[in-house]
Amino acid sequence: MSQTATIQAVCPECAGEVQFDRPPLNGEVVRCSQCVSELEVISREPILLELAPEVEEDWGE
Repeated sequence: MSQTATIQAVCPECAGEVQFDRPPLNGEVVRCSQCVSELEVISREPILLELAPEVEEDWGE
């Protein structure tokens, strides 16, 4: 029986653990289960997260 290892990273907002079931993709947006911040994967090796940018309206510009 094989067990899959959980991939973990640290939330830059609250220092809580963010867990992934599979290797994340660069640019993927995830939510911290502890502080509910939206985080973006900025590096895969090692996995680094930063606060995801706020979506801004461009009003067709």
